[in-house]
Amino acid sequence: MYEDVEEILLDEDAIRSEVARMGREISKDYADRRLHLIAVLKGSVVFLSDLMRALTVPVTADFISISSYGTPTPAGVVSIRKDLDEPIEGRDVLVVEGIIDTGLTLSYLLRNFRTRNPASLKVCAFINKRAQRIIDLTVEYVGREIGEQFVVGYGLDYRQRYRNLPVIGVLKPSILDRHT
Repeated sequence: MYEDVEEILLDEDAIRSEVARMGREISKDYADRRLHLIAVLKGSVVFLSDLMRALTVPVTADFISISSYGTPTPAGVVSIRKDLDEPIEGRDVLVVEGIIDTGLTLSYLLRNFRTRNPASLKVCAFINKRAQRIIDLTVEYVGREIGEQFVVGYGLDYRQRYRNLPVIGVLKPSILDRHT
């Protein structure tokens, strides 16, 4: 799998360091509260697992699966494939994303969650691609900002492959070109 990676942006040590930093920051901000993590499947699962262990506050977790169809415009269609198992009303919710790029799907998700009346609602993303943002979003906790590179590993995929790489790497353009 590494043969398809052009460049490693974050090695295992850098990932561990970022997750530890984020864990300290989130734990400080939620010191006297119970935090409810909502992982957006599938790209956030590896990050969620590490982040949960880095937190020093009581946490619960749930999962949601969403998909978007059509072109990356505000008119794109988003659907919930797997909804939350428990209500979030009155809870301090932190949405955990592996990567945020256009912001369209996350924007839909946040609007949906606000109708469910959480006590608070914030976002945590390991990778933030602000350069690709179509919708302005506040992301309270960010591991790394990156440019427009197509990255894989640490839960992030291309055509369901590369999620198990323990690094964040830039996929070779030739791999992407084969499928366009």
